[in-house]
Amino acid sequence: MIRPWRDDDATGWDSFVSRHPAARCCHLSAWKRIVERAFGHSTYYLVSESEDRRVDGVFPMVRLRSRLFGDFLVSVPYLNYGGPCAESEGGFRELMAAGSATAASLGVKHLEIRTETGTDYGLPIKSAKVSMRLEVPGSPDVLWKQLGTKLRSQVKRAQQEAMTVTFGREEELPAFYDVFAENMRDLGTPVYARSFFDTILRELPDATWICCVRLGAQPVAAGFLMSFGGMLEIPWASSLRRYNRLGPNMLLYWSVLQFACEHGFRVFDFGRSSPDSGTYRFKAQWGALPVPLYWHYWLREGGTLPDLTPRNPKMQLAIRAWQKLPVAVTRLIGPSIVKNLP
Repeated sequence: MIRPWRDDDATGWDSFVSRHPAARCCHLSAWKRIVERAFGHSTYYLVSESEDRRVDGVFPMVRLRSRLFGDFLVSVPYLNYGGPCAESEGGFRELMAAGSATAASLGVKHLEIRTETGTDYGLPIKSAKVSMRLEVPGSPDVLWKQLGTKLRSQVKRAQQEAMTVTFGREEELPAFYDVFAENMRDLGTPVYARSFFDTILRELPDATWICCVRLGAQPVAAGFLMSFGGMLEIPWASSLRRYNRLGPNMLLYWSVLQFACEHGFRVFDFGRSSPDSGTYRFKAQWGALPVPLYWHYWLREGGTLPDLTPRNPKMQLAIRAWQKLPVAVTRLIGPSIVKNLP
């Protein structure tokens, strides 16, 4: 039986997610609370139950609605993963059908289902992105020896500048956000509200950290880390362009990889990239290998695949305009825009 989420479902939901091999951090029930509290979005979580009332499948969906970007569902927004998890292929297909039926009943333009499976479910698929992942050795020394000479010299360059590295949580959030907001402005992308990251830290206290690199008292690079099931990922990382020649970004990534080794993580997820792009090559130099991502789409009759990427000509104009704004202005108006960008 597939039914909508109930308020008492969190324990059974998370128990299932914790043991499912395809589940990611974004499948945890905490993400329902995060998107509701940080953005005010409506969520449509589907639960599959066995005959003995045990949870045997989940499907998280979030509705994004705005005049600028339209009305649609995403499983799940802001992160690289999502989609249904089920004990069987048949259960997966049933959840996909139930999600499509939910989208149709709500009258949304489309449902975007972010998965790691390329199986044909009768829906259009985008497969232009990959997740870049590195198998983490048990020792930082082993990892250091695996890196190329050029990469090691770039890390040493930052260390020679006497940059300091700290790991923390709420106490590092102001520094992280200062670097993140400026970098997002430089990229031409609206910035999330700081409260979004604060909510993640509060909802996932044992699975989140912030790494900050400083030159003196100045934060110059920072990354937000999340863990789940032996994988450590860095969904948000930034550095200040004016310090690029000193290599703070290289020290940031080396430091989080050390952290991954020392804390027993088996895989480090650098995040998604387009093959052969600059970010792809940056991640590949650390030894990361591509894992294909498959985003499936239910479309309303007569609908077309959405394109909210920077390659869209309409987005290019907005990006160039955004890059000219003061950072203080982008921090003020950006959150109301980006909350509806998946």
